[in-house]
Order: sequence, then C-alpha cells, then structure tokens
Amino acid sequence: MTTILRNVVVDCRDPVSLAGFWAAALGWAIEPIDDATRARLEIERGVDALHERITLIGPASSPRLYFQRVDDPTPGKNRLHLDLEVDDADEEATRLQALGAHDVTRIVETLGGAEERWIVLRDPEGNVFCIQTAGSPQFP
Repeated sequence: MTTILRNVVVDCRDPVSLAGFWAAALGWAIEPIDDATRARLEIERGVDALHERITLIGPASSPRLYFQRVDDPTPGKNRLHLDLEVDDADEEATRLQALGAHDVTRIVETLGGAEERWIVLRDPEGNVFCIQTAGSPQFP
C-alpha cells in the first residue's frame, strides 16, 4: 500500500486573504471550486463557499495547501510549520514581508560542526514558517 500526502490543511480566519498570501509566496495556483461544490457548501453553511475553503495547487509532486475557515483562534505557537528552500533567504524574507509576512527572526546555530542559518517569519495570520537558502545544511 502506498500512502500519499495529499493536503496540508491550514485553519485560518480568512481563507481568501491567507491563500492569496501563500499563492504569491509560492507562485502556486488557486484551485477553482466547481459549481456543484460551491452550491452544496452555500446550502449547508449559508455562506459563500469561497470564504470557507481555498486550495492551492503546486508542482505535481507537492501536496496541496488547503485553507479552511475556522472561528476559533489558534492558541500559542503552531505545532506544524512549513520550511521553504529559496535561492536567497534574505531577499526572499524582504519579498515576503512586502506580501504581509512579519516578525522576522534570523537563526544561526552550529550543529555537528556545521553552521546552519535560517529565517523564521509569520504569515499574515501569525502562522510560523521558515526559509533557508538552497544548498545550505538542512533544517534542524
């Protein structure tokens, strides 16, 4: 039996806004919601389906990012976060801040004799994620 990671689900207050941030950050596309699904969600939940859930589609080998609206806030630090590998972490941090990321923290650690560097940011709803320059030692 083969197991495939299909979705990474992000609970959020505003799926439209947060999916827009991540679509721009990753260069991924928003998956359209078909009319039947939209109608069913609007009947079941009484709201516009586009404000309830949005899915981003990336490269074929990547899981989808699925943003779903929840009313309750996430208390404290999220227990799961995304790690992104980029060409230039400093340049990418600046770009992501212009899109709405905040709370930039630069980390440098020496593990096993190798220096590792990464940048920790928060997306517009406060979810933590990290970026690291491609070719650097792996994330801890």
